[in-house]
This record gives sequence, structure tokens and C-alpha cells, in this order.
Amino acid sequence: MDRREKIKLGHILNKISPKDLLGAELQESKLIYSVIGFIPACDMADNALLISNLGYLLAQKGLNTCIVDLKVFGPNLYHFLDVAPGKKAKGLISLLKSDKVDFREEITATKYERLYLLAPSPHDLMEEYLDFEFEQLERVVNTLKGMFDIILLDIPNNPPLEFCLGAMKCSHIGFFTLAERLEALSNMVRMLDFAASVGISTAKFTSVVLMNLQDLKYDYKGLGEYGFNIAAAIPLVKAAYAASLEGKLYVKDNALVNKYFMKEVRRLADILGNQ
Repeated sequence: MDRREKIKLGHILNKISPKDLLGAELQESKLIYSVIGFIPACDMADNALLISNLGYLLAQKGLNTCIVDLKVFGPNLYHFLDVAPGKKAKGLISLLKSDKVDFREEITATKYERLYLLAPSPHDLMEEYLDFEFEQLERVVNTLKGMFDIILLDIPNNPPLEFCLGAMKCSHIGFFTLAERLEALSNMVRMLDFAASVGISTAKFTSVVLMNLQDLKYDYKGLGEYGFNIAAAIPLVKAAYAASLEGKLYVKDNALVNKYFMKEVRRLADILGNQ
């Protein structure tokens, strides 16, 4: 992070040094539900595409937004937001290991105003993430709550991993993202049953975001029968994926955007940003 980025980040996050936090009162978000989790229920439900574009729209509403990539075995949001990947042992893992680390050194400012990223480094060894506990993730998320208006968690669908269940526990609102795949509904039910068995509230994860819709005869009625409600339905748009391959945000950098894609993502941004 260069000096210019540090100044910009420090201007907004002026109370995030652990030393400064001692005896200081954190400024809470004005939103009722500021920690939002997203879990993919099946293949072809691309969280990174959704979260990166949604985060930009929330930032455009004047909300200081932090996206947290919890896919510790395969982070990819840095590419979607066109920022350099973190160095080994920097970023998320550094904050998890110690409560003495200055958050300003580990959070990346994107090129979009009020939009920031906290992510693991793709150079970290997988085994380094196997011994963390819920409490360490909760500490990081609780600190972020005092720094940002809204936090978007990209949660891996890996129930035995603390970063999955721990993130579900920390979330105020949760969304399953799913494509028109046969196994999506059963995967969600099994995930919620497992979370409930270890004492995690599952009522907050009853909303779904349908991704990559291709006008198939999918059993949407079954979602309602199991208590799930559809928050947004986003069509498959090849240009959105083409933009992501170039590190661009579809809703920002494309001159022509699919009106249905834009409508649904904006609706989701309004739900989260106008609480």
C-alpha cells in the first residue's frame, strides 16, 4: 500500500489502531444489520461476481463498505476488484493471529471510493488456516463493525471449517446464492441443519439470491415450501463474466448493461443500504 492509499484509508478509518481502540468508543454503523453473509449453495453461484458489484453500489450510496473474502483456500475477490494480491502472511491471516496488528496495514483500498477489501493472500499455505477458532474471526468482524458502515462476507461452503460456521454466526443477515441446480435446495437444508446442531441461529439465512438464471423450468416452488424467500433473481450475463476476467466491475465499467441484471442487483443494494 503506497503513502497515498494510507492517507486515504486513514482519513476514514481514524479509530482502528488497536492502541487507539483502548478506552475509545467505536462508532457503530447507522445500519441495523451491518454484517451481511453470502454462501454459495451449489456450483455456478458466483459469489465474487455478485459481492464485488453489490459492494460498489453500496459504496455509491455513501456507505463505507468492506468486502471480506473468507475463501481462505482460494481467494479471488482481489482480482474482481482489480487490486494486487496480498503478500504472504499479510491481510486476513495477520489480523486473525494477533489483536496487536494495525488494521490500516492489512485492509486494501480499491480504486473505487469508499470500497475496501480484506482478504487472505493467495500465497499463504492452506494448513495455516486450519487451527483458527470462532473467537478470532468474531474479534476481526467486531472490529470491522466499528470501522465500516457495512461489511460483506464471502463465505465458503465448507461446514467443518471455522470460517464457514463462524461467519454464519457473525452475520446479521445471510443469503444463500444458488443457480438452477438440482442439488441446491438439499444443500441449503443440510447446511442449516448442521449449523443448528452446533448452536448457530439459522433464521437469518432464509433468503436466497438466484444467480445465472437461464429460463429453465426450475422448481422455485420448492424453495417456498422449505421456508426460503427469493431476494433477487439475477440472469446469466456473459458480459459480466467477461468484465470480471479483466478485473472490471460490470455495473461500473460497461457502457451497456443488462437491465434485468442491474435492476436485481440494485434492488438488493436498496434492501441492504436503506435499512
